[in-house]
Amino acid sequence: MKAVRKLAQGTGQVALCDIPEPDPRPGCVKIAVKAGGICGTDIHILHGGYAFNPPVTLGHEIAGEVVEVGQGVDRVRAGDRVTVLPSAMGRCGVCRFCKSGFYFYCVNRSSIGSKTDGGFAEYCVVPQDLIYLLPEDVDYRAGSLTEPLACCVQAVYELTAIAPSDVVLISGPGPIGMICAALVKLQGAAVILCGTAQDRERLEMARSFGVDRTVDVTTEDAAQVARDMTDGYGADVVLECVGVGPSVNQCLEAVARLGRYTQVGLLDHPAQIDFGKVIYKQLRVQGALGQAWSTWEKTLRLLRRGAIDMNRFITHEVPLDRWQEAFDNTEQKRGLKNVLCP
Repeated sequence: MKAVRKLAQGTGQVALCDIPEPDPRPGCVKIAVKAGGICGTDIHILHGGYAFNPPVTLGHEIAGEVVEVGQGVDRVRAGDRVTVLPSAMGRCGVCRFCKSGFYFYCVNRSSIGSKTDGGFAEYCVVPQDLIYLLPEDVDYRAGSLTEPLACCVQAVYELTAIAPSDVVLISGPGPIGMICAALVKLQGAAVILCGTAQDRERLEMARSFGVDRTVDVTTEDAAQVARDMTDGYGADVVLECVGVGPSVNQCLEAVARLGRYTQVGLLDHPAQIDFGKVIYKQLRVQGALGQAWSTWEKTLRLLRRGAIDMNRFITHEVPLDRWQEAFDNTEQKRGLKNVLCP
């Protein structure tokens, strides 16, 4: 079968390969992959960052059809339409994090698509306890975005208290920032979404999605916009979804005294941060990484209700043999979300 694989450590070393079609192990499910979303993590792995075990098939945002089940599988059957929780492989199940539902922090944990073979392939094999049935009205493309939606559900709903009266500033109009904006709007709050001149197309898209105000930070002062919308106080909440020092400092400047700050974007390198603003504004600062078991239940409930249309975030649907095009689109910020369709 065809699969997009990271073949060795270092920059590059990614190729479309012919590899044997996998068989389902006991307790596992074989999925015919119908859609796989490209994540920033995949780009990090392309350039040799993030933790991965080559050779490995990339792709952790997965949706597809069950075609075969291994011995002992009783939760799903052939023909089921499913998505995958990719980040709970190898968890021990007995540490304080596993027992409290926060498997993401188990030291034994690994992820599909980086440590074990993922979904940028015609087929993948996944343990049955990481399989979730797709709601009837959710197609495979939208279903492949369940994992990034879950990341945003944790950040917005589980970790950040947002009221309908709030003004929420979000830095970064990438897929995560845009999904967070949509979730905030479901809470009834006002959203300011910030980007750069390179994000012009995405900021226009955000306005069509109902974002209240967009800001090109190369020509406008985001903090002043936040103050203008809040009688001079500043944003009640900020969600930083870029993961670079200048954006963090912009958010700390824009948030109101006694405000709430949630760090969603991953900072891969040390950054010079004006942490004094946290003290003198008496901010509540929260990090948000991955998801918990409870997050997935909430996420699937949102999809079942049709509360959020994930298809609107997909701008490029690309066949597997054009994976390089989809990776380039993602890295160069062409459109919003790229999905590979094996």
